[in-house]
Amino acid sequence: MTDKTLFEPFKLGGILLSNRAVMAPLTRNRAGAGLVPGAFAAEYYAQRASAGLIIAEATQISKLAQGYQDTPGLYTPEQVAGWRKVTDAVHARGGRIFVQLWHVGRISHVDLLGGAAPVAPSAIRAATRTFVNNGFSEVSEPRALEADEIPGVVEDFRKAAANAVLAGFDGVEVHGANGYLLDQFLRTSSNIRTDAYGGSIENRARLLIEATAVVAQEIGAERTGVRLSPVSPANATLVTGEEQAQFDHVVERLDGLGVAYVHVIEGATGGPRDVAPFDYAALRRRFRNAYIANNSYDLALANERLAAKEADLIAFGRPFIANPDLVERLKTGAPLNPLDPSTLYGGGARGYTDYPTLVG
Repeated sequence: MTDKTLFEPFKLGGILLSNRAVMAPLTRNRAGAGLVPGAFAAEYYAQRASAGLIIAEATQISKLAQGYQDTPGLYTPEQVAGWRKVTDAVHARGGRIFVQLWHVGRISHVDLLGGAAPVAPSAIRAATRTFVNNGFSEVSEPRALEADEIPGVVEDFRKAAANAVLAGFDGVEVHGANGYLLDQFLRTSSNIRTDAYGGSIENRARLLIEATAVVAQEIGAERTGVRLSPVSPANATLVTGEEQAQFDHVVERLDGLGVAYVHVIEGATGGPRDVAPFDYAALRRRFRNAYIANNSYDLALANERLAAKEADLIAFGRPFIANPDLVERLKTGAPLNPLDPSTLYGGGARGYTDYPTLVG
């Protein structure tokens, strides 16, 4: 096994990635007025363009999809123009960049939604908090989406994908993970519907598959990926033991759509990998295109999984925050910069664009 496995190129759909290291989507809460990417966003992402692929931070598909203060959108002309500055900067440095399309569902607060209640599969409040009004507050009581509202949600995903292309992104990732809307529909703990979107495994997967299908139809399956987190307890998601059958089905359906990749959080988001039993290899067997593995990877584990063909790409999250040149540091064995957790969310350049690189 070569120690350069992570640094080999990879063809993802129709684009050639310079290496197999992916910058995972990382919420930074730095959007400006109108939820346009902030003043330093283009510099931040361009600094990290040596990643084989950047997946830009979770970006809401509509105003009612927002769940946290100062997160960017992709549904107004101003937001599209703001993201265009980001993609142009990344492409100027030879990078590739997708954007993650996001609807938070019940993980929101009325103060972010103009007084409206968050929407969810069912009117079940999540036992978690969100960031609003410059502090953390309990999420608001959601209301169940009416059946005739669901096509509008699907259409919002389509429009956001079209806007992503206008903004210059190389593709999009549909956010089906971490206890947000599409993931909420997958779970019996948050979805007790009795219509076509609840009950059976097939019905609970319906919204995720419909949203992904319209995105793939709009911009091409080869430019579409999906993020999943089968057993992560993020955002009060309950792990019930039903996950293997549910996600085996989801991945089979995504394979049928021909999407470019599935991006799988293995274990708890940002936490232990062994939080609950799950056979990730079963997903790999059911999906013909790229498998992006995510969660607590270092170079040794990344190369081990890549060499064994158990993954095609490896996503790194927080290491990319403190190390704009993470790929070079991994390649040369240079030490990593420590992360300053106090600057993760909100603020300006400090802790965003001022981390040092090996050169300059």
